[in-house]
Amino acid sequence: MTRPATTATRLIRAADRHHWANEWLDSRQSFPATGNYDLFGNAHGVLLVSNDDVVAAGEGLDAHQHRNTEILTWVVEGAVAHKDSRGHREVLHPGTLGYMRAGRGITHSEGNAATRSEGRRVRVVQMWVAPDTDGLPPDHADRDFTAALAPGGPVVVASGLARHQGSAALVIANRFAALHVARPQPGRPVRLPDAPFGHLFVVGGPVEVEGIGTLYDGDALRTIDAGELTVTAAEPGAEVLYWEMHASFGL
Repeated sequence: MTRPATTATRLIRAADRHHWANEWLDSRQSFPATGNYDLFGNAHGVLLVSNDDVVAAGEGLDAHQHRNTEILTWVVEGAVAHKDSRGHREVLHPGTLGYMRAGRGITHSEGNAATRSEGRRVRVVQMWVAPDTDGLPPDHADRDFTAALAPGGPVVVASGLARHQGSAALVIANRFAALHVARPQPGRPVRLPDAPFGHLFVVGGPVEVEGIGTLYDGDALRTIDAGELTVTAAEPGAEVLYWEMHASFGL
């Protein structure tokens, strides 16, 4: 893994994301992930996947396997049913982060917990991060951060950074990365930490990013050594996800 040698920002508008869809899944991808794509070649920092997925009621992915991947699922709308080969069964609701360490191998299924007759869609942002060590024991955890997010400031929801040990964050197997979430209150700036590599995703907007401009739902900003980010919500209902990353696979 490497450190950056340049300073840069790249704005990816929602309409410019890779799009994949079938009868029940609408997937808007900040990094092309569905199909024969080079996830490591397309990565930013250690972030391999950031998919904004909408799943129809009663639908989802049947049992499938993952290896050596840190998979984080942020629930935006609806409820997600998770089941895996380690015996974990959960239903995750908005404001909850689900974390699965695939490690040396895990099989799981995930989908919309609502039945077809209930008719409620689910929206999640699913993110994949490379672990810093392969072959770890697989694991799963989840945590509801709704109350912590209410004041509007950024909350560390998942981290492998040493400085977050002992916090409420879920611990991931990458010592170079942390995920921050904020639901900023209108007119009250939120400051996100400086990092060699950053990835800001707007779940709900619009928000104003100082020095960049206005970002809307689905927009993403990739940064390289760009300094602290200041984000201000324009109206109620804003929500942002921010990856702070201190390493990369290369530039």
